Amino acid sequence: MSNATVVVVTSGKGGVGKTTTTAAIASALAKEGYQVCAIDFDVGLRNLDLIMGAERRVVFDLVNVVRGEASIKQALVRDKKLNNLYLLPASQTRDKDALTEEGVASVISELRMYFDWVICDSPAGIERGATLAMRHADEAIIVSNPEVSSVRDCDRIIGLLDAKTKIAEDGGRMPKHLMITRYDTERAKTGDMLATDDVVDILSVPLIGVVPESKDVLKASNVGLPITLSDENSPAAKAYTEAVRRLLGENIPVTIPEEKRSLLGKFFKGRAA
Repeated sequence: MSNATVVVVTSGKGGVGKTTTTAAIASALAKEGYQVCAIDFDVGLRNLDLIMGAERRVVFDLVNVVRGEASIKQALVRDKKLNNLYLLPASQTRDKDALTEEGVASVISELRMYFDWVICDSPAGIERGATLAMRHADEAIIVSNPEVSSVRDCDRIIGLLDAKTKIAEDGGRMPKHLMITRYDTERAKTGDMLATDDVVDILSVPLIGVVPESKDVLKASNVGLPITLSDENSPAAKAYTEAVRRLLGENIPVTIPEEKRSLLGKFFKGRAA
């Protein structure tokens, strides 16, 4: 019997890459041999099943489980490629209040018994859905684009993580990791985008990874495969794979990815880090 680490993937804003990040991290952990479950908390706006290529196999969902209409084992969808990766999908039809505090608590505690890692894909915003998704987490990955409005919204989420979670109420502090997505080196150089250091300074959260703006991510979600499975050598996949190594406790420097870099440049960059 394992006792999972529960990680919430959260951000203030929509469209920053939470679901892509959840799928990529869950898959990369499963590739390392861990038993992994990804949960979609976005009631009414189900997307994680699409990105993981499981939409046609969803029968029951998180709300059915919370309401006692299905067991967790009935609702879990096993990944087609990795048999140690599972999805607990969100409901497309129910209202936001369908999830109850007690129901979510019992689902998470049951999942802790079966899995090594439980990755919770939070809905955007600071409403009830987001606080339920983070409530029972052991750690948080905060996803931000390098833009002022996105960073400001993440700051509000950090406030919630430090106030509304079980860890916070028990007097602890939730470990947090910052994932910067859709990073564009050229735009950062010209000042159209915040530099990674600026984002880290503003949020005071340690950086777990920087994912470049990339067409590969869109292509991957269109074919229903997490980027870490569809194109392992793309800069985005490498960024997520490295982030998982950091999540697992490895101390490796964060590289700022660039789409096109000569082979020679790669060697020198590697040594410099």
